[in-house]
Amino acid sequence: MTRKPAEDRYEARLATDAADIASALRLRYQVFVEELGADGAGVDHAAGIERDEFDAVFDHLVLVDRQAPVSAGAHVVGVYRLLPCDRMPAIGRFYSESEFDLAPLKASGRKLLELGRSCIHADHRGGTGLFHLWNALARYVIEREIEILFGAASFPGTDLAALATPLSLLHHAHLAPPALRVRALGRDPARAHLLPADQIDRRAALAQTPALIKAYLRLGGYVGEGVFVDHAFNTTDVCLVMDTDSMSRKHRDFYVRKGEAG
Repeated sequence: MTRKPAEDRYEARLATDAADIASALRLRYQVFVEELGADGAGVDHAAGIERDEFDAVFDHLVLVDRQAPVSAGAHVVGVYRLLPCDRMPAIGRFYSESEFDLAPLKASGRKLLELGRSCIHADHRGGTGLFHLWNALARYVIEREIEILFGAASFPGTDLAALATPLSLLHHAHLAPPALRVRALGRDPARAHLLPADQIDRRAALAQTPALIKAYLRLGGYVGEGVFVDHAFNTTDVCLVMDTDSMSRKHRDFYVRKGEAG
């Protein structure tokens, strides 16, 4: 069989049929359950999938490996779950409202897009897969005139003392402005572990920060106040917020250019 060239290996697009969705749910099981140790009501161990009631309402942006046959059910190697605000009434709330108070965003009157369940198969990390997903996400945002992107982003594990350095950097250097500052529900358990700003080893903090969170920060994104410890998913979650109007000119031009390409 002739192999496609590396630059043509991936395609990022919205899921179009049941085979795409089934493959995405299996990928989520592989990453969130088998790798990160998640469990809970949405985990179906027998079927090897992870799903919830939001899946029927969200758009599923998938990264497809063209070298993997669809018939094998493993052609989706990356996924983003997207919920534009005009579709939120169909289910009554945003997914991340179970962890964060989104009142500032909902009161803004601006067009919102919730991002979630983002993951890439271990064999496809570190290459161009994430780049393809971001290009497709940029097109989605531009076509729908989205103004604010947000969603829960996770650090692996629930040991807040071990995560003190990166969480302290986010708190001191990347906190969202008051008008967009969502807050974690309940008492913030990370506050007791926060380091003073002058005691943070920035290099160590960034080394502990997941690549997706760093990518948002480079584009001018913020985090809300506090964290939510998700014991079912074995993660510590922050809420990322990105206002497309306040992105730096350099990053905005890059984002728009990538969204208009292809």
